[in-house]
Amino acid sequence: MNLQELREERLKWMKWKNIAPLQEALKSLEDGSWEVELGDIISVNGAAPKDVDKIAKMMMPWRKGPFKLFDTFIDSEWRSYIKYNLLRKHFNLKDKRVADIGCNNGYYLFRMQEDAPKSLVGFDPSPLYKTQFEFINHFVKSDIVYELLGVEHLEFYEEKFDVIFCLGVLYHRSDPVAMLKSLYKGLDKKGEVILDTFYIEGDDEVCLCPESSYSKIPNIYFVPTIKALRNWCLRAGFKSFEVLETSVTNSNEQRKTEWIEGESLENFLDENDKSKTVEGYPAPARVYVKLTKG
Repeated sequence: MNLQELREERLKWMKWKNIAPLQEALKSLEDGSWEVELGDIISVNGAAPKDVDKIAKMMMPWRKGPFKLFDTFIDSEWRSYIKYNLLRKHFNLKDKRVADIGCNNGYYLFRMQEDAPKSLVGFDPSPLYKTQFEFINHFVKSDIVYELLGVEHLEFYEEKFDVIFCLGVLYHRSDPVAMLKSLYKGLDKKGEVILDTFYIEGDDEVCLCPESSYSKIPNIYFVPTIKALRNWCLRAGFKSFEVLETSVTNSNEQRKTEWIEGESLENFLDENDKSKTVEGYPAPARVYVKLTKG
């Protein structure tokens, strides 16, 4: 696979009629030097360029965050620091080559800079999210590389990674074992994957197969028990499977704000029984695992 040809082809996506005005707005931003804080809220302070608030609103919806750009607080749908802080004690990225698969606007990558990794690469085939990343990075001025590529391109990538994060992607894939194999092939010899996905309770090696949607999300194919997830990972070639954390998604972590469009978690659950989705399935719960290659 010729990734350079693919990159050139996908750069054309940045000229789509819904993306081109956002890119033009980015070009209008004044350059400068600002104070950046990479905490739970990624904050930029100093003399604000004009139209920051206007440009931020042009780029809605904002799923991951939050961000504070001068006087503009981007209150994203997800309070992403809850997940990040849950996982923070389980990794050390110093001098590591790190990838984030499905990186969205780069919130986690910006946070990972505190570990002084050797390199940070985000993979996400979304021109909107790449534009959001470029907007934030105009102020942060990081060396993060953002690729308009997906997990299926990992094995062909020019370098292997020491740590790969794959948070909230696996359940969107109709062949989860094939995706796990792609993650495996993207690792260096002793690399590790930090993975998070939906799961259901149970002692059997089985999974939920939603008929048409799960929590109003149409592209959810399989929601496994932890034992079934372990079997997938071992079949993909991983040598170890360690459960780090489990959590139940609640409205403190995911909720509708003025910075998104449409519905959020409160609309996805049964209004009379929050332990179930609107379809009658168990409400979303997540398991976080560490997988090692060697």
